[in-house]
Amino acid sequence: MQDSHYGDAPKRVVIIGGGPAGLMAAETLAAAGVEVDLYDAMPSVGRKFLLAGRGGLNLTHSEPAERFLGRYGSRQMHIAPLLAGFDADALRAWSHGLGVDTFVGTSGRVFPTEMKAAPLLRAWLHRLRAAGVRFHMRHRWLGWEDGALRFATADGEIRVRAGATLLALGGASWKRLGSDGAWLPWLQAAGVEVAPLLPANCGFDVRWSGHFRERFAGQPVKSVTATCLLADGAALTRPGEFVVTESGVEGSLVYALSAPLREALIADGSALLRLDLAPGKSLERLTAELQHPRGSRSLASHLQSRAGVTGVKAGLLREVLDREQMNDMRQVASAIKSLPLRLVATRPIDEAISSAGGVCFDALDDRLMLRRLPGVFCAGEMLDWEAPTGGYLLTACMASGRSAAQGMLRWMGEGRS
Repeated sequence: MQDSHYGDAPKRVVIIGGGPAGLMAAETLAAAGVEVDLYDAMPSVGRKFLLAGRGGLNLTHSEPAERFLGRYGSRQMHIAPLLAGFDADALRAWSHGLGVDTFVGTSGRVFPTEMKAAPLLRAWLHRLRAAGVRFHMRHRWLGWEDGALRFATADGEIRVRAGATLLALGGASWKRLGSDGAWLPWLQAAGVEVAPLLPANCGFDVRWSGHFRERFAGQPVKSVTATCLLADGAALTRPGEFVVTESGVEGSLVYALSAPLREALIADGSALLRLDLAPGKSLERLTAELQHPRGSRSLASHLQSRAGVTGVKAGLLREVLDREQMNDMRQVASAIKSLPLRLVATRPIDEAISSAGGVCFDALDDRLMLRRLPGVFCAGEMLDWEAPTGGYLLTACMASGRSAAQGMLRWMGEGRS
């Protein structure tokens, strides 16, 4: 077994994980004159970053800082100091410094002008290599042994001793891209407090009838408003669209509400999502419209002409209401404005866009160093926080990588106390 001793090089650090958090930490450390070795289990770095950018890389969001911070829910007090050092404006300036211009879309989301992740990643890696960062691919971390980091490689296991270590290993979604949560037992064995890893920005299962599944799976449900209850009884409402799948529902509107829906499932075994299929009409107006005599027209034609409900929306109504209820226009109007959709499970975590849970902030000091493991720092999605899609995930990951790197510099400069 090869043993690389880094203990004699106090300004040489190891980063494990080549996602945005690890890369940002590497950039910050290298700029300070620190020798950086970055290890990753995959053949190349930034694989999840590249895949996320295939449909247009959403870097961050342009909304006001207070509202931006609110997207982190109960963890915003922990995320606030990270964003104070590297916020949405700083991320855009950083991208421009790499020669990648950005623009604000109609939704307020910020994208590279070319909409692609690859040019930005190429420019970033060129900068890192020029700064002296050394990349070690296909090195899978196996935990520690006698204080040394263990890595599995194609040539066998090696051990590496570092002056300081940053873990930026991601969560547990998209296992094929390297985020598999394999680090969890090693930190737990060291006594580090870790919250269970759970799916975030995920789809949910619904017990569709066979007829509905066969007819509507894959179809989008557009221009609706969805509401769910929070743990404190308050209602959370979001407009948008989602997609019917063979197993249930997914898409941006569902992802935006995934955290409270997941928590309701954990607490009660199911979660209720209420849909307004005609958000532009009041219940009173809709009831009056539907109570007009329909004459010889079919119920489907009546719903389309009077309520604008057709296709998959009409299918959802029939999925919830029985035949007798479908002929009671007051009940139909009520269902259109507040259709109860019972969710019975989250989709598997490996299908989720991101994951919740991870290293608890109480296990870290203000430098993002593990209290139980001096010299070991954590950053990125492996920390216990979550956020909706919209650039919030990427911004906080990069901000945490920068903050952890600054914490490493402080620790090394303070005599490692």
